[in-house]
Parts: sequence; structure tokens; C-alpha cells
Amino acid sequence: MTNTIDFSAFGKNDIRGIYGQNVTEELFYYTGKGFVKYIEEKTGLYPNDIWISITRDARLHSESLSKALIKGITHAGANAVNLDVAPTPIGYYSEFAAFPETICKDVVISGALIVTASHNPSEYNGLKMTFNKSSLNEEEIKKVKEQTMLQMNNDITSVKHGESRLYNIIPQYIDFLVSKFGHIGEGIKVVVDSANGTGGVVAPKLYRDLGCEVIELYSEPDGRFPNHHPNPSALSTLDDIKKKVVETGADLGIAFDGDSDRLGVIDAEGNALTGDVLLYIYAQDVIKELSLRGEKPVVVSEVKCSQVLYDEINNNGGIAIMAKTGHGYIKSKMKETDAILAGEMSGHMFFKDRYYGFDDAVYAGCRIIEIIAKNKKANSEFKLSDLLEPFNRVCTLEEVRHTCKNELKKKVLSSVSEKIKNDNTIFGTKINDIVTIDGLRIIFEDGFALIRQSNTEPVFTLRFEAVTKEKATHYKKVMVSLLDEIIQECTDSED
Repeated sequence: MTNTIDFSAFGKNDIRGIYGQNVTEELFYYTGKGFVKYIEEKTGLYPNDIWISITRDARLHSESLSKALIKGITHAGANAVNLDVAPTPIGYYSEFAAFPETICKDVVISGALIVTASHNPSEYNGLKMTFNKSSLNEEEIKKVKEQTMLQMNNDITSVKHGESRLYNIIPQYIDFLVSKFGHIGEGIKVVVDSANGTGGVVAPKLYRDLGCEVIELYSEPDGRFPNHHPNPSALSTLDDIKKKVVETGADLGIAFDGDSDRLGVIDAEGNALTGDVLLYIYAQDVIKELSLRGEKPVVVSEVKCSQVLYDEINNNGGIAIMAKTGHGYIKSKMKETDAILAGEMSGHMFFKDRYYGFDDAVYAGCRIIEIIAKNKKANSEFKLSDLLEPFNRVCTLEEVRHTCKNELKKKVLSSVSEKIKNDNTIFGTKINDIVTIDGLRIIFEDGFALIRQSNTEPVFTLRFEAVTKEKATHYKKVMVSLLDEIIQECTDSED
């Protein structure tokens, strides 16, 4: 091993980068050792008492990275349970599961390491990390990074290597969910598009076991993603599933991202539901059930979501909380506010109601199937679109992704903020408030404009909503023009 590792892949929510550049087997070897040391310090456990589950996605280099990770763990004296190719949520689930005695008798899984780059292109890879049944937050990831660097600079291998055991947890996971939901899917036809990611090894069988008629698209894992990019929040990836839903007369379509912690839902008319619309459907259902017990559930979402979502939750018996974008931030805010449900525009959905609180797209699919089935029993003509009347009152434009070099984003955002704060009329409409939880959410009487830095890519994310399309388009035009001007100024100052 060398001491030339590039640590730039360590980010706010996970490790993420390009394989062979800043994501390498060497980095993962030392990260495995560093993660063991992190758990040692947090728990006081000896390495031989530590068990860590390892899951990986279908990318072509995920197997070699997971092997390096396991090697690092076992060289540090700790033990690994290799869950092989499986959805990221199954990695999370492994911390709650009871393992057979033949795998790890009388021990508790201390943490999960999941080799994946989620929806990123095939040349990317990364690592998601959990400890004590929670995803690591930004500060905790920094601690793992520090331990990894220490391990690299003080490369000591344990006298006694830990164990590594292979276990197929998928049947156990499917049986668990069937025991929770029964045959809720009877009479429901669903198209499932796994995008050649990990969803195909679980979801089609599970939904059939729930009683659904399942039509499969691209279920075979293939890290080249030969049919389309595995990102259901990008409308261009949903053409095939939209067509198949309409063609087959299905009740819905469920599309997964590469590691199956995010989903996209297609209604019976072939329309894709955005993440905030989907969260609204879930929130309606949860609030209705819990209000019968006199509870007022907290629902967390992020700054990119429609104002309709927040207003409807608050007006109908719930408490809506706004948080930063990113699964780590959402989970932290859920814990802080004791939230029962959360979701993001990207399709991450987090259920603490009847589940464990982590983002599981396969489980979220069960919940949307259940909602449709319940409504169809009351009205055989029911469609998901029947639930969405509040969103018909506003126009929300499709998300804009505006390229900007990572090293310029902070400076550019600061300049945008300064210009807007110094000119309250820049949008031609009075600004009522500016929310700075995550970027800038500029709130008007009739809508909002949002600019925020992507956590994983060299882009700004922009969103616009207003009571008319013309007004939303105007807000977009002003923001994009301002952003172009400032990016050019900052670029020129760098030269």
C-alpha cells in the first residue's frame, strides 16, 4: 500500500467519486480499517467483537471495492457479513435483522457499509455508512475520514484477522415484508423498472408475493446500465415505464434508482409523480391513520419541495418541517423532531411509521401499492391523480441543473445572495422571506425560487413555483440570467 490516496471523495453524506481516480481499492481498504477504529472508539468494543455488514450494488467495480473493504475490516481484527449484491436499504435493514446462528451467533451488527454510487453514471462509485442503526452525518463522516488517514499513516495489521461470512439476506427481508403487508396487492397491476440496478433482485418477487400482477422491465443487474440511466428523478429515464403502464393498463409503475433507495412512481395515465407529490400522498395516508389516535405527526421534507406540500400537511393535522437536501440531513432532522415520515424530491422516502425510519424504495413501493388497494376497495374507479387536487392550483417548473465548477459554487452562491438581498425588487415581485437552510429559497406571495449547491455533482439545483406558469417562468429567467452573470464574473477573477 502507498500513501498517495486521494481523500477528496469523502463528502457530506457519503463517499462518492470516479473509480480509479479518487475512489480506489486502496482507499476502501483503509476506510475499512478506519471504520473499525471509529466503532472501537464509539463503543469500547474490541475489534473481534465488532461485526459489520457489507452490501454492494451492480457496478462493475463494486465487487473489487467491497473485497478491499472486507480486507481492511478483517485486517483490523473485526468481522464482516458479506450480503453481496442487494439494495442499499437491505444494508440498512441488516442492522435490525436477526441473523442465523451459522452466520454470526449472539452478536449485533455494529454498522453497515454499502458500496454504491446510487444514480451516478457507471464510472462512479462510493460508500454509504451507518453506525448504531443510523446513517453517518457530516461530522461523523469527517471522523471516519480522520481515522482512515491515521490508519494509512500507521499501517498496522491485527495479529488475528477477523472473519468474513457470506449470507443471502434477501429471502429473510422478503418474508419480513410479506408478514407486515399480507396480500395487499391482490387486484393491483404494477410495472416495475429496476434499471438494471439492485431492485430487480428483490422487488418483482416481493410484489408478486403481496398478490400483485407484476410486469418487469430491466430486472437483471448490469453495472453498465445498458437500457437507461438509473435515476427515476430524471424524466428522460422514465419513457419506457410510462409507455408500459399505459400499454398494459397498469394501476401504477415503480421505477428504482441504481441502489434502490429512491423510487419514482408513475400513475395510471402515465404521468410521473415528483417526490413532493409522492410524499404528499404518503403524508395524507399517515396523518389520516394517526389522527384517529389523536396524534399530530411530524413530516420532514427538503427545501426543493412545493409549498403546497408544507401547507397541506400543516392544514390537515400534521406538522411540516423543512430541512437540508441529503439523506443524512433528512435522517438527522427526523431524529431531532421525532418525525414519523420524511421524503425528498429525488424520491428518497423515509418511514418510521410501521418501519425503521430509513429510506427504502422497495418498502415505499409496498406503501403506495397499499394506498391504491385501499382506495380501490372503496371506489373501483380510483386513480392516484384523484388525490392531487391541491397541486393543480400552482405551476411548478421542472428542476433546472445549472453547471458550475465545485470550487466556484460557494463564491457564486454568496454573490447571488448578496445581490438579491441588496435589491428586493430584482424579481419584479416583493420578496417576503429568504430561507437559508440549504442555499437560498426566495419566497414571494405567489410562489418561490430556489438555488442550492448539489452535494454530489458540480451543479446548482434550481426550482421555481408560482400560481401561473408565466410567473414561474419569469422567476426562472431572472435567476438563470443572474447566475450566468455571476459565474462568468467569478470565472474571470480566477483566470
